Amino acid sequence: MRGRRIPIALPNTGALSRRRHTLYIRSAIIIFILFAFLQFHVINYDSSDSGPADTTNYSTAAILHMVPPVFHKYLTSKTRNATHGQNGTHVGTNEGSQRSANISEILRMIHRYNEMQSVLNEDIFGPLQNDSVIIVVQVHKRITYLRHLIVSLAQAKDISRTLLVFSHDHFDDDINDLVQSIDFCKVMQIFYPFSIQTHPNEFPGADPGDCPRDIKKEQALLRKCNNALHPDLYGHYREAKFTQTKHHWWWKANRVFDQLEVTKYHTGLVVFLEEDHYVAEDFLYILELMQQKSNELCQKCNILSLGTYLKTFNYYTYNKKVEVTPWVSSKHNMGMAFNRTTWHDITRCARHFCEYDDYNWDWSLQHVSQQCLRQKLHVMVVKGPRVFHIGECGVHHKKSNCESNQVISKVQQVLRVARRSHQLYPKSISLMVASVIKKTKLRKGNGGWGDQRDHQLCFNITLIGR
Repeated sequence: MRGRRIPIALPNTGALSRRRHTLYIRSAIIIFILFAFLQFHVINYDSSDSGPADTTNYSTAAILHMVPPVFHKYLTSKTRNATHGQNGTHVGTNEGSQRSANISEILRMIHRYNEMQSVLNEDIFGPLQNDSVIIVVQVHKRITYLRHLIVSLAQAKDISRTLLVFSHDHFDDDINDLVQSIDFCKVMQIFYPFSIQTHPNEFPGADPGDCPRDIKKEQALLRKCNNALHPDLYGHYREAKFTQTKHHWWWKANRVFDQLEVTKYHTGLVVFLEEDHYVAEDFLYILELMQQKSNELCQKCNILSLGTYLKTFNYYTYNKKVEVTPWVSSKHNMGMAFNRTTWHDITRCARHFCEYDDYNWDWSLQHVSQQCLRQKLHVMVVKGPRVFHIGECGVHHKKSNCESNQVISKVQQVLRVARRSHQLYPKSISLMVASVIKKTKLRKGNGGWGDQRDHQLCFNITLIGR
């Protein structure tokens, strides 16, 4: 008969401890891999973050390599002798800047374009439909940015169904030729008729009799300069180069919604872009999803926004997420879209827009929302942006390096990663829970808009054609 076994503790060899240690290491490795995978989808395209160690190729050749060859024609300038452009417009030899033409000739051409209201490529793509999207691009004279915007638009899904309206405040033959070479959708050009270019020595340009910006009001009254009685809220006098952008924005919106024969009865969406924007290939697809879901997700939303100024964003998490929030000028003014109903609400508050002492159109629109509209502007904004800002330098911003290649290349990389990881064209969109929204405070304007002549011109623009 066997005796009962007495369990005896084994000596501690460290095996259990080693297994635990191995488990911890494996867990850490798995967590690290998951973190790295997610970080792959967190994209940063801010050029200011790039240090000396950034070895990315930002050459023109590298950028061209990212663009399908069929669209290279929009990125290369053409040297040519005198020819005739579309619509019978004369174009002559140019050495890379505005060809010599006196102001009266430019005014004549602007009047002719605006009177003809020609729609290019309408014979190919058919007339504008009421459910078609109108895209309005505000153009000054930064042709390099404009070329890349056009390339991005050319690659967008369903772009052939849109009407692309370019609104210019500077008449330039190279820009006109570029726009008129577009063959992927219907195209129209309109020209702001009160520009600095056509009024260089008189209002709305800089009249020699106007008060210098920084002169004191007492001195201005003694000098009896034109606008001595009306400095802005900071005591400064108007600068024409800053006032033009707000006038132009207001004019083009009035022109598209209420004056052009082809658009003045259109009730669909109008998307507002600028020459230094860049769009994702699915921006129209996303816009349609947002419009379809707006009644369900946000009945009070009267603006849809496709852009963001965030420098870092996560397509993996946010590619199909939207957020609903009160419209804020500094956050939601890029790639914004609205329809005629919203526009008519805004124009009923024209005096609030035109008399607000701020030279920015978006801050002025914010003032309209806060002080005049019965239902304030609310926006549905896509969290994974479909419109990007590529402009390094412009009217308001000057940097030591104004090369466009770096930001353009990074946006191209952003979209290539999103495309390859299947983050574009989501089947649906969903509303993410927004953080607690702070009440937007009434803000003091930025000034630059104290001159009564600016108020009157802006209001007269509203009345034209009404």
